[in-house]
Amino acid sequence: MGIVSWIILGLLAGAVAKILLPGRDPGGLIGTTLIGIAGAFVGGWISARFLDRPVQNDFYDLPTWGAAIGGSLVLLIAYRLLFGHSRR
Repeated sequence: MGIVSWIILGLLAGAVAKILLPGRDPGGLIGTTLIGIAGAFVGGWISARFLDRPVQNDFYDLPTWGAAIGGSLVLLIAYRLLFGHSRR
């Protein structure tokens, strides 16, 4: 997959992560979108590096989507823990 495919996958994975973890985020829509894109890259890297599951070149590969959504969830949770109380 190319960089544009990863960005699209990240946008969609960020949306799914936001649906799975509803609530108010400190960064709003833009921050959640960027977290989703970064989460796709992080999830793919973790999958290839530690789980011995290299990222496929197919956009419709279910484990690739799982890694992207998982990475987005991890980054979204970390972001909320670090910056969640900044809007008081």
